[in-house]
Amino acid sequence: MRIRQIVFAVRDLQEGSARLAALLGLDPAFRDPGVAEFGLDNAVFVFGDQFIELVSPVRDGTTAGRLLARRGDSGYMLILQTDDFARERARFAALGLRTVFEAEYPDIRAVHLHPKDIGGAIVSVDEPRPAASWRWGGPAWRSQTGPRAEQRVVGITIDAHDPRAMAGRWAQVLGLAAPATAGAGYRLALEGGQVDFVAAGARGEGIGGFTLSVADLAAVLQAARAQGLPVQGDSVALFGTRVELRGA
Repeated sequence: MRIRQIVFAVRDLQEGSARLAALLGLDPAFRDPGVAEFGLDNAVFVFGDQFIELVSPVRDGTTAGRLLARRGDSGYMLILQTDDFARERARFAALGLRTVFEAEYPDIRAVHLHPKDIGGAIVSVDEPRPAASWRWGGPAWRSQTGPRAEQRVVGITIDAHDPRAMAGRWAQVLGLAAPATAGAGYRLALEGGQVDFVAAGARGEGIGGFTLSVADLAAVLQAARAQGLPVQGDSVALFGTRVELRGA
């Protein structure tokens, strides 16, 4: 299991896309017409060989719209890459997990788990074929080059009313080792990254933050200040989340 794509829900897709691209120095995004099925418009940016997506509702009654009403701009979804979709699918079935979306194409298989069955976020588990490919990035995407090729999404933080219980549930659902204590919370290890669970505040449960390894930490912090984003140490407040930055 590794993080392959993270998703924010934003009210203003055009403004959010411009902000994110300027902050991280990203190339133009792919707009996926397929997300119209979910009542969404989107922008998908390549980040290293991973992806950062923004989604925004274009009709009433969407899951993203309900999240925006409850939490404002926010982290929305985590997409994990597996090397054995059949293994994961069999475990989900044995646990009696519900799904909200399933897809199978020649180059990828994917399943979105019901958020009430795992807690904290919409989680998708996908197996691309070949492993380095990624349908959701668009037909023409290429991994970033030079120093930017080493950029990574290395962590996600979940705000939970009971961090220990939710961490244990994620470990069971995703077939991961038992959570370890990490400061005041709990951590699950992924390939090249981690998921942290911490106590939820007034906003309630949901994605509270992401950790990004960036090619030029100083440049990103400078861009954040230029945009007027709150910066504390190497942390930036972006789309209602805490984005922790590290040098790649």
